[in-house]
Amino acid sequence: MKRTHYCGEMSQKLIGQTVTLTGWAHRRRDHGGVIFIDLRDREGLAQIVIDPDTVEAFAAAETVRNEFVLQVTCKVRARPEGTVNKNIPTGEVEMLASEIEILNASLTPPFMLDDDNLSEMVRLQHRYIDLRRPVMQENMKLRYRVSKVIRDYLDDKGFIEIETPMLNRSTPEGARDYLVPSRVHHGEFFALPQSPQLFKQLLMVSGFDRYFQITKCFRDEDLRADRQPEFTQIDLETSFLEEDDIMDIVENMIRDMLKKVQDVDLPAEFPRMPYAEAMTRYGSDKPDMRVTLEITELSDVMKDVDFKVFSAPANSDNGRVAAIRVPQGASISRKEIDAYTEFVKIYGAKGLAYIKVKDASQPNEEGLQSPIVKNIHETALKAIIERTGAQDGDIVFFGADTAKIVNEALGALRTKVGHDKGHVDGRAWAPLWVVDFPMFEHNEEDDRWNALHHPFTSPKDGHEDLLDTNPGACLSKAYDMVLNGWEVGGGSVRIHKQDIQAKVLKVLNISDEEAQEKFG
Repeated sequence: MKRTHYCGEMSQKLIGQTVTLTGWAHRRRDHGGVIFIDLRDREGLAQIVIDPDTVEAFAAAETVRNEFVLQVTCKVRARPEGTVNKNIPTGEVEMLASEIEILNASLTPPFMLDDDNLSEMVRLQHRYIDLRRPVMQENMKLRYRVSKVIRDYLDDKGFIEIETPMLNRSTPEGARDYLVPSRVHHGEFFALPQSPQLFKQLLMVSGFDRYFQITKCFRDEDLRADRQPEFTQIDLETSFLEEDDIMDIVENMIRDMLKKVQDVDLPAEFPRMPYAEAMTRYGSDKPDMRVTLEITELSDVMKDVDFKVFSAPANSDNGRVAAIRVPQGASISRKEIDAYTEFVKIYGAKGLAYIKVKDASQPNEEGLQSPIVKNIHETALKAIIERTGAQDGDIVFFGADTAKIVNEALGALRTKVGHDKGHVDGRAWAPLWVVDFPMFEHNEEDDRWNALHHPFTSPKDGHEDLLDTNPGACLSKAYDMVLNGWEVGGGSVRIHKQDIQAKVLKVLNISDEEAQEKFG
């Protein structure tokens, strides 16, 4: 068996040449004496023509069905006038078969490869067929091209690719570990890595300076749209660089990759936004910046209103009252509002209050339509109109609860309504750096501090003393890259001073003995 060309390579340059192709019968058509077979391999389709004059080849072609594996010897010729198919790269030529060998027959496939209405279960049950579909083949090729471009870029920047162990002891990370029982040490377990955290720090201490690997990571957590239990990440670590240096390397890597792989031009410089601003204005640390809606703070003007749903969280230390104005949203139907109400309940909200603006110049029951208006004094209503910039025909949605619930509910609602109602700026890609994350978040249930990223994240310069006096106000040298509302990457500068690391572990209530046991 000797294949001379891929199917997708057939072109006018090869007219008159005899070639040998191998692949799968994508489609077979019998046109009353002449048989056509679209032969498919990973590079594309080639139309094979079988005349009755080639008796053996014709007899073989008559038995061919979809997904038979074939080897075809044929001569390349131009397609007759009027039969050119401009929808495929090989559409100007066809291949006249002289020999056909059936390498393997196939049962009738459970679905056609061009069927776009397949359930995930059917696809997974017949994965080997699913992976033959052009869209899946392109996905795999795209993944390969991304990896290659990333490797080339990092190599050019002086990074060394080093594989780190998969079987390790458990270390504190953001999720539960997948455990592997040891055959040799009964009752003991290995942990699959959530990230190569300790190993790459070891490499930096060893003087490798710049390391990377494209590696598997494992996290035993509930399924999410942007995270699977097993996933691949580009992992890298550097020495003797500041936040801006690392962010520039990664930003240029993503810009270079998207340009080379998909011919996408990202901005020359990604905007940077502090975490506190992202949460206040967008309710999320990974906001979709294509959406033009913003969240408006109202807690201070709701402290003395009669509407307890607003006044109670407004007077609470960890409460928040905020709003989203949707231009021309007064046309949103009651049915849609009910659907949005159910949507925010997913994020812990108890409901979704709203005001429809009929006449913005009248901040009362005459100009504003909502059951809650009668329980909010005119000063507060006027502040709502002024702060949100509401105009006639708008709707204002409200969130009132703990700051965490309000941020998550209104942040998600902002994105959903923005895309549902077309409140987007038209950009295909909207990258963003979110910076200045808090070092810690408070666990109300256990009344203790948890590391927002991990225990090795360095505090910002000048914030070291806050580790002793006010851990909640301490910011970190951590940063996340966000693209169209998805966190696509993140990292931080590590602590390199023992006294600072000791302070962080003390805030986290990790004793010296526990630290020695877990980290060495």
